[in-house]
Amino acid sequence: MSRIGVESAFDVLVRARALEAQGKSVIHLEIGEPDFPTPAHIVAAAKKALDEGWTHYGPTQGYPDLREAIAAHVSRTRGIKVGAEHVSVVPGGKPIIFFPMMALLEPGDEVIYPNPGFPIYESMINFLGAKAVPMPLEEERGFSFDLNLFRERLTDKTKMVVLNSPQNPTGGMIPPEDLRQIAEMLRDRDVVVLSDEIYSQIVYSDAPPVSIASFPGMLEKTIILDGFSKTYAMTGWRMGYGVMPKWLVEAVTKLMVNSNSCTASFTQRAGLAAITGPQDCVTTMVAEFRRRRDAICKGLNEIPGFRCAVPGGAFYAFANTSDTGMDSKDLADYLLYEAGVSCLDGRCFGEYGKGYVRFSYANSMDNLMEAVARIKQASPKWEAAMMARR
Repeated sequence: MSRIGVESAFDVLVRARALEAQGKSVIHLEIGEPDFPTPAHIVAAAKKALDEGWTHYGPTQGYPDLREAIAAHVSRTRGIKVGAEHVSVVPGGKPIIFFPMMALLEPGDEVIYPNPGFPIYESMINFLGAKAVPMPLEEERGFSFDLNLFRERLTDKTKMVVLNSPQNPTGGMIPPEDLRQIAEMLRDRDVVVLSDEIYSQIVYSDAPPVSIASFPGMLEKTIILDGFSKTYAMTGWRMGYGVMPKWLVEAVTKLMVNSNSCTASFTQRAGLAAITGPQDCVTTMVAEFRRRRDAICKGLNEIPGFRCAVPGGAFYAFANTSDTGMDSKDLADYLLYEAGVSCLDGRCFGEYGKGYVRFSYANSMDNLMEAVARIKQASPKWEAAMMARR
């Protein structure tokens, strides 16, 4: 248990709630979940399922009709061909990190993963006794990584490579040409790719993100992680899925039956309504996220000592705050306790997040602009020090 980590966003949320209980106004930009309600037709499908008695055990792998719908969706959006037999439906996205890693990793195996990145990657690698090999995400490359360094860090012990695009915490996306070169480096190796594509529908360019599974020879060695939480504002419903080779589906199913038995039946009916129903709710949400992204990035870039790249996807602004001269953890704490803005130190996502602060713009435009105003008002604390250094 000493090797397993936590997700710091929830720790910061607890501290922020404690301040609110004392009467302090806090703007919450720490938690990564859409602030939109779950679309009405999805809620209606869940209510109907409850009325119809979908309250009992279901198949461990997931109901066949939902798995077929997921397979059709993934085949269409990724340009690949997969079937229901390749799909595992699980309670949330994290089991598709937890179960495949548990099934595949032995002590001493090496796993290359993005850093800064979703903290559960490194937590699970360490928990299983494997060796975590971080790949620093570089701001000047749009928070992608150096392919030459990636090549150097590949060894005969590399068992798994974790990719995440669009990415948490940076909002960066891996360029298609980089993915092609990564595929060429991995195609002939005994390695599995965990491709975390949970933000695949929250992108701001006309071109959809590319999955590494679409490149020749990669489908049979790729695990696609996706789900309903981010796309359909269903974080509390705990609905995720993985698309993977059949032999790995069998392992995940064994781990599911030993831990969760199955994903709740009525939430699966809601998931079916989400993925097969109208998608205008997604389009509307992403358009609003784009509007907020543009506004908060513009506002953050006007704050002395802040530099914020415009993200290509997800709903996070990852601001470089190194010019403030403050340690990023100290800065995040100062913004919480003195400015009433709850955000995350970049080191919550790994050692290469030092000098950055993550803001989730899954909040109203009014709150985002108030947060920017509060940070500007707090900026004299470090602005005077910046002037002295010059």
